[in-house]
Amino acid sequence: MSKDYLPVRLSHLLRYCSVGAIVRGPDYLMTVQDIREWTARGGGDAGRTIPYVEQVKSALGIEQELREPPTARESHAGRVDGVPIPAMRFPTWMKCPSCGLLHAKPWRGLQPGEAARCLEPDRKKCPERPELEQVPWVLVHEAGHMADVPWHFLAHSKASEREQKQCRADWSVPYLHLKTEDAAGRILQCKRCGATASFYDSTRIPYCRTRQQPWSKEEAEMDTLALVLEINDARVHSPCTRNALVIPPESRTRKGSVVDRLYSSSQMRDQIEQARTPLARKGTLKIIASELRCSSAQVKKAIEEINKGYPLCGKNITQGLLLESEYQALVNEIPNLRNDEDFVTRHRTSAWKSMKTDLNTEPKPRKLVDAVDRLIAVDRLKEIMVMTGFQRLGGQLVPPDIIGQSAWLPALELYGEGIFLSLDAEKMRKWETNPSVVRRAEDFRRRFGNTGLHFDPEVTVTPRFLLLHTLSHLLIRQLETEAGYPAASLKERIYCTSGGDRPMAGILVYVAVPDVVGSLGGLAELATPERFLRLLSGVFTHAEWCSLDPVCAEHEGQGPSLLNRAACHACALVPEPSCACGNVLLDRTFIKGEPATGIPPFLDFDD
Repeated sequence: MSKDYLPVRLSHLLRYCSVGAIVRGPDYLMTVQDIREWTARGGGDAGRTIPYVEQVKSALGIEQELREPPTARESHAGRVDGVPIPAMRFPTWMKCPSCGLLHAKPWRGLQPGEAARCLEPDRKKCPERPELEQVPWVLVHEAGHMADVPWHFLAHSKASEREQKQCRADWSVPYLHLKTEDAAGRILQCKRCGATASFYDSTRIPYCRTRQQPWSKEEAEMDTLALVLEINDARVHSPCTRNALVIPPESRTRKGSVVDRLYSSSQMRDQIEQARTPLARKGTLKIIASELRCSSAQVKKAIEEINKGYPLCGKNITQGLLLESEYQALVNEIPNLRNDEDFVTRHRTSAWKSMKTDLNTEPKPRKLVDAVDRLIAVDRLKEIMVMTGFQRLGGQLVPPDIIGQSAWLPALELYGEGIFLSLDAEKMRKWETNPSVVRRAEDFRRRFGNTGLHFDPEVTVTPRFLLLHTLSHLLIRQLETEAGYPAASLKERIYCTSGGDRPMAGILVYVAVPDVVGSLGGLAELATPERFLRLLSGVFTHAEWCSLDPVCAEHEGQGPSLLNRAACHACALVPEPSCACGNVLLDRTFIKGEPATGIPPFLDFDD
C-alpha cells in the first residue's frame, strides 16, 4: 500500500494534530503515533534540541530535554525530504454510505490510488458499489486509551451467551450492517445470525482486551466502562501544553559567538569530555576550533564560561515562580539591551504619564492615565510551548511517549511581540477591598471551587483576577476591531497576586508564531501612548454596554458551570486559543460597576 502524506501546520503538532489526535486528511482519517516513533533514518530521536530553556524547564517542573517535532517537505517529484510524523489510518472500519455494510481495513491489497468499494454480494441491496467512508465513531476510555468500536460485540450485546458463542467474529468477509438512525438510535445488525442492537453516542461498553492506542503494542483491559464517541467530540482528545516566556539571562545569549555555538552542540562538548589525556584534549580543541573558525584559546574560554553555568551563571527560577519572574522581567528595564535578543522591551511609562498635563479638560482620558501604572511595548519575545501529554474524557494524563519513559518532550519556539500594562497598585488595593466587589467575587470563587477545574498556571479567583481577565479579553476584542488583528492570533498572560512583597496586576497581550520572523512590529507599535490611549478608551467604553444588555449585564451565571456573569459572545468572549482560562471567569461588572449592588466603576473609584 502506498504512503499518504498530510501537510499540517507546525504549531498544530502540539495541539490539534498532536500525539493521539485524530486528523482529517483529504481521503482518510488518521491518528498520530507517539514520539517513540518520531525517529530519524538512523534510529535516533528526530527533531532539533531547543537550547537555552533551563529556566523554562525549572519553572515548569520539567526535567526532560525539549525538542522540536521533526519536519519534512514533499517535492514536486513526490520525494519526501526530512522526517515525517508517523500516523496510521484510524478508525480501521469503513462503512458503505448506501447500504451500511461495515468493512474491516478494506484498503488491504488495493493498488496505489485505488479506492475501497462496497463488497455487498447482493447487487439488489447495493447496486452502485460506492466508495467506502470511515466510520466516525471510536471507543475511548478515561485512562487515555482509544480503540476501534468492537462492532461484533456491540451487535451481539443483546444476544444470549449461546448465540454469541455460535456467531464468532470474522473480519475476512463483511457481515455487519449499520442502519440509519431511528427513534431507537443507530441499529447494528448481523446478517449471519440476525442479531440486532442499537447504540447512541456515549454508549458505555467494556474496554475489551485490546491495544491501549491503535498503533501501540501495549494492551489494556479496564474494569470501568468506555464510551463510544464521535471522532469530533472534544472528549476524544484534549492536548495538554505548558507555555513560558524566555527571559533574561537566557534571552540575552550572544548568538553566533563561540560560547553560543559550543553550548548548542552537545556533540562537540561530548568530544571534549571524552578526551582524557592532555594530548588528546589539545587535539580535540584544535579540531573544534577549526570547525568553529576560531582559536583553541577561544574554545577554552567558552568551556570555562559553560562550566561556570553559562548562560544562567547561578540564576534560576524555582517551580511555581514562573509568572512572578516574567512580571519582573517586564517591569524592570533591561540594561544595554540589543535588538537581536529574544526579549526586547521599550518602556513607555514616562511618556504615558506625561500625557496627563495635556488632558486637563477631558476627565475620562485622565482617569485612564491614572489607572495604568506601567505601559511597555514588547518589541520581541520568545515563548516556549511544551506538550506534556493528552487526555481522553478529561481523565488521566497520557505522556507523549505513552509509557512515560522518554528523555525528551516535543516543544516549539514561538516568536512574536506584545503590549504589557499594569494597573495602579493603590487604586487596585482600595477597589478590591470594597465589600460589594468582594461579595460578587465570592460567588465566582465558590462556583469555581465546585467544578474541579484547573488551569496552567494555577488561578486564584479574586476580584483582582476577574477584573484583569475581563479587561484582557476586551483588549483583545478591541485590537481585532481597531487594529485588524484576528482575535484567534492573540494570546494573553495574566499577572495577578495581591499578597506578598511584590503584588502583581498586569496583562500581556501578544502574538507568537513558530517562525523567527513572526514579529512585524504592528502590535508593539500600538503601545505608543497616544495610540494606546485611544485603544484603552474603546475598551472601557465597550465594557459599559453589550448588544445583549440588559440580559447579559443582569445574568446571574452563564457559560460553562455558570462561571461567567456579564460576559457573552457579543461582548467579552474570545476564540478558545486566545484565552488562558477556557473563556470563563469573566464579568464586565467589575469594570463598569453596578450602582444597584454598590459596585463602583473601576475608573471612578476613590476611597
